[in-house]
Amino acid sequence: MNERKRVLFVCIGNSCRSQMAEAFARRYGSDVIEAESAGVAPCNIVAPVTKEVMLEKGIGLDGCRPKGLAQTGGRFDLIVNMSGLPLPDLGAPVRDWEVEDPIWVSRERHREIRDEIEMRVQRLISEFRRRVGSAGL
Repeated sequence: MNERKRVLFVCIGNSCRSQMAEAFARRYGSDVIEAESAGVAPCNIVAPVTKEVMLEKGIGLDGCRPKGLAQTGGRFDLIVNMSGLPLPDLGAPVRDWEVEDPIWVSRERHREIRDEIEMRVQRLISEFRRRVGSAGL
């Protein structure tokens, strides 16, 4: 009876930020979130440094590939936009998260951005769990 929210995490290339957010949502919030990610202009690969810093958290991204908005799985309850760009109407509310693109930064800064995304995703999960808890009373 626990309805999960379908959340799409979007960044520019679907190579760093949105891949990390999707992975954290799947790891920590699979009870309340069904996560996907996409890019407005998808890259060819997930950035190797993104894979490395996520492995430091025990989360592997092997098998993950960047995809575009048109390749996502249908309707969503929420779009989290980290691209900094306006998105086409995808039929769901959009939340803008201002998160620096880590593609050309140092490994240390990449880790800091990873940790910021992890914190933001955990807050979103907590918000959804509160809603489920209050709806069940």
